[in-house]
Amino acid sequence: MNPHIPVLKEEVLELFSSIPENGILIDCTLGFGGHTSALLQAHPTLQIIGIDQDRDAQEYCKQHIRSERLRILEGNFSDKIDEALQSSPIVGILADIGVSSFQLDTLERGFSFDSPVLDMRMNQECPISAEQVINTYSKLELEKIFRDYGEIREYKKMAALILQERQKQPFRSAAQLSAFLQKHFKRHHIHPATLAFQALRIEVNQELNVLQTLLQKICNASSKLQNTILSIISFHSLEDRIIKNTFKDWEKSCICPQSVMRCECGNHHSHGKILTKKPISATQAELSSNIRSRSAKLRAFQFGRQK
Repeated sequence: MNPHIPVLKEEVLELFSSIPENGILIDCTLGFGGHTSALLQAHPTLQIIGIDQDRDAQEYCKQHIRSERLRILEGNFSDKIDEALQSSPIVGILADIGVSSFQLDTLERGFSFDSPVLDMRMNQECPISAEQVINTYSKLELEKIFRDYGEIREYKKMAALILQERQKQPFRSAAQLSAFLQKHFKRHHIHPATLAFQALRIEVNQELNVLQTLLQKICNASSKLQNTILSIISFHSLEDRIIKNTFKDWEKSCICPQSVMRCECGNHHSHGKILTKKPISATQAELSSNIRSRSAKLRAFQFGRQK
């Protein structure tokens, strides 16, 4: 049984249904191969380059996806995308940038509220963990990540209380931190630690930075991505906002400042077109079988000079 249920799988298959069969698709977040397996089955001659930094995921795919049409690159997608883009022809690029169910459910990884460790590293070779962030960051640094990455209204209070508590005893587990936040903060619809854990995870894994790097590197290669479809699945508003705004910028043909009365740039700067005017979300049927799909949003862009 696959330890991770891929979200929006049918929507991904539909989006890539018309891609050329003899091309190459880059799965930037291979994970446990849910999307890749489905795409390999749907397209009998499609080649896939899968990128992942999680060694557990890599080993699973090597054991369970025995296909000569899959090539695995080990590392973060923001680092490995350059190598993947050297292949040709690239007909599709997919990135599912959420935390896998396996990572969430494996207590030793430190993502869960009940975890006995405070880790949250997607790549366990990364130098900094959530434990280091919570116990060593200054008050101002904690305020910044809670405000910017968690969008927490009481970010100053949260940072101050954490500093007071860690002077008595350091935070050593996610369960300890979760119980502490639950004691001091009340939320009606979500667990009181949800947004703080999101902020810590983003900081530890530099998720927004790697997303922006990925988008920039793909844009830099846009001249060779004629008719290539890019599909990105995100799970929180900060990521979705970056993707939405980037796609809008890519679609613009005129890049003159708004203050300019008449176009002076040549009006030929569009990289392609947005395929999803609104993000695609999970159906009710998928929500019933996989509650973790509730926050998933898929946006897609197709490269190619617009006439």
